[in-house]
Amino acid sequence: MSELHVPVLVDEVRALLQPERGGVFVDCTVGLGGHARMLLEHGASRLIGIDRDTDALALARDTLAPFGDRVALVHADYREIAAVLAAQGVGEVAGLLADLGVSSLQLDAEGRGFSFRRDEPLDMRMDRSRGETAAEWIGRVDERELADVIYRFGEERRSRQVARAIVAARQHGRIETTGRLGEIVRRAVAARTRQRIDPATRTFQALRIWVNRELDGLDSFIGSAVASLQGEGPAARTVRKGVEGRGRIAVIAFHSLEDRVVKHTFRALSKGDDAQLTVLTKHPVIASDAEAAANPRARSAKLRAAVRV
Repeated sequence: MSELHVPVLVDEVRALLQPERGGVFVDCTVGLGGHARMLLEHGASRLIGIDRDTDALALARDTLAPFGDRVALVHADYREIAAVLAAQGVGEVAGLLADLGVSSLQLDAEGRGFSFRRDEPLDMRMDRSRGETAAEWIGRVDERELADVIYRFGEERRSRQVARAIVAARQHGRIETTGRLGEIVRRAVAARTRQRIDPATRTFQALRIWVNRELDGLDSFIGSAVASLQGEGPAARTVRKGVEGRGRIAVIAFHSLEDRVVKHTFRALSKGDDAQLTVLTKHPVIASDAEAAANPRARSAKLRAAVRV
């Protein structure tokens, strides 16, 4: 596995998804292939990996090459799960994983524009083949909508001041780099409050979520994913004797907005006479102290899982 990105909560994902059962598993955000490799090494018969980042897919292809035709990698958005499975000729799956975070590869790669720690073009798109860049969007949006996005997706209490500063600054030239945007936000926020994190953190998070529509359709994605999980029918009975056959889903979120959607969607799908899930994690699973110390990205990871009824 590349040193650029260490997958989080690998042992916990394995325990919850139980790849030892065999069958088809889907990594909806395959990234560099760390979780996918674990699933294949521990019993998954076949792995379908989905990602909208072509750079990540190229690296995942190298990581997973030893598994040959047991692996199919697809350039798509994870929200297109139903179409991807149909195209692969797959009806039901034994397990499904979605790691919703931005990878260290994306944060550290030059020219992607996710990080304020370097001065580079303000892009922020996970799929650079489509959609508006962050620079294009903040260059045209009105102040009120900008403030709303920063408040809603960045949970930035000083969103109005930040939006006002951005709109004022663009009157003197387009804001096209992460360095310039970071300076604008810091001037708007830092003088008014002391923070443990960089004052630009929440604004950059908000813009990344907005540009990539990270929360749009997350609940419907989970619904589609759950519908693809094998139940107690013939497909489930083909797994190894004595091992639970129903399909399982695991989702890793990295900020409270995503985790809230996952929590409430799992809960909604587990209630009533037509319940589709049994929730396996009463509380989110978090990284051990040792993992958090070794991999800072793991500190904010929250894992939730459920099994098909």
